[in-house]
Amino acid sequence: MSENPYVAPEADITTENTDDLVYAGFWIRVGASIIDTILIVIVTWPILYAIYGMAYFSSEQIIAGTWDVLISWIFPAVAVIAFWMYISATPGKKLLHLKIVDADTGQKPSSAQFIGRYFGYFVSMIPLFLGLIWVGIDKRKQGFHDKLAGTLVIRE
Repeated sequence: MSENPYVAPEADITTENTDDLVYAGFWIRVGASIIDTILIVIVTWPILYAIYGMAYFSSEQIIAGTWDVLISWIFPAVAVIAFWMYISATPGKKLLHLKIVDADTGQKPSSAQFIGRYFGYFVSMIPLFLGLIWVGIDKRKQGFHDKLAGTLVIRE
């Protein structure tokens, strides 16, 4: 704690204090990701079916059209980043009592960190998903996307 009585306790969290946080490991984060994926499928697939019909699910096309891009790519990105900004977690993380925090302060990350973290997932996936697997190896349980954004996932 700070020696200064005029400084709020929250403002006194430093890098040294993040060592007291309980990092969320690989498997609980996989569980949160599965929950989030199921929720996204529950929301998006009926809409895609209504627009494209059953042919959408058996097609070999990578992109079926503009609505497909909006519903399958843009909507999930906006939804995930919005959840992160408002509650520092996706629904899956929230259900499993996980939270995203700034790696240096232990506080809520900035909007730029959340956006960078989302795009960092693509970087994490490029080398054979090594950046995601890294969560299981790293001492602070950070994937490449966490390291790039300066974030941690902790247990609440």
